[in-house]
Amino acid sequence: MRKLSVALCAALAIGVSTAQAQTTLSIATGGTGGVYYPIGGGFAELIDQHISGYTGAVEVTGASVENMGLIHREDSDIAIALADTVYQAYNGTGRFDGRPLDVLAIASIYPNAVQIVTLADSGISSLEDLRGKRVSVGAPGSGTEVNARALLESNGLTFDDITAQRLNFNETADALRDGDIDAGFWSVGPPTSSILSLATQRDIRLVSLTTSQIRNAQGVEPVFAPYVLRAGLYEGVTRPTQSVGIPNVMVVNPAMSDDLVYELTKLLFEEVEYLRSIHPAANDTTVDFSLTSTPIPMHPGALRYYEEIGAIIPDRLRE
Repeated sequence: MRKLSVALCAALAIGVSTAQAQTTLSIATGGTGGVYYPIGGGFAELIDQHISGYTGAVEVTGASVENMGLIHREDSDIAIALADTVYQAYNGTGRFDGRPLDVLAIASIYPNAVQIVTLADSGISSLEDLRGKRVSVGAPGSGTEVNARALLESNGLTFDDITAQRLNFNETADALRDGDIDAGFWSVGPPTSSILSLATQRDIRLVSLTTSQIRNAQGVEPVFAPYVLRAGLYEGVTRPTQSVGIPNVMVVNPAMSDDLVYELTKLLFEEVEYLRSIHPAANDTTVDFSLTSTPIPMHPGALRYYEEIGAIIPDRLRE
């Protein structure tokens, strides 16, 4: 009995040691009503299952701008953020004027679409119709707020021309449903759960941009690209909607080890079907999309993976 007790104690000690050896990788995402959160949660599960010695933990955050600070300070290990915010953070421009942050890319994982949503009977059918209206421009510091500002200002409107409300995706949907605002911006991979839910409760309309408005937006944000939201994407939306799309980028701090970043990049692409089962936005998570869309240099560990599979890497993605 004594020998059994000693063996049991040894086994328990080994178990404790193994648990203590696990390193948590925190993944900064956004609100629970967007796409970052489920994609980040799925990636955390993949880390648990496939990278020895590590476990993943998904974080709810204010999204893109906040996430850049979290990575720079190493308060988070991995983050997802919009390409324009990532570009500004790396170069120290825009919201980060004169303060370049320590961020490098792993991959671009899918494009966001700017979606301007209103109720079908609101009388709002164009960007100009937002003038004087109560409009949610996204959570403070989010990529949605950055995109909304760029889209409006490039087309002759500012936040002073509307009654700007800074609400996250779920809050925006609830406020539209309850009549507390007139319209809201989403910059997120379509379809997104909060708009899907709203469309089952109220008749909605997506506001379409004109070709000239898209061109104006591209003049201030080169990462914008024309994007068409298909008819039927949301219940009751029967016509295609012209908008702009922006890549979403997975980033880390340059201090993360090359070996770990290599494993994370390999995991992302080799287990991407699991992410696709969680959200259709991951259908765009491909090596080709990543190498053509990423706006800043990649971490050396990520480059090692792309080189290993024989991908052609643009010079701009190397520091």
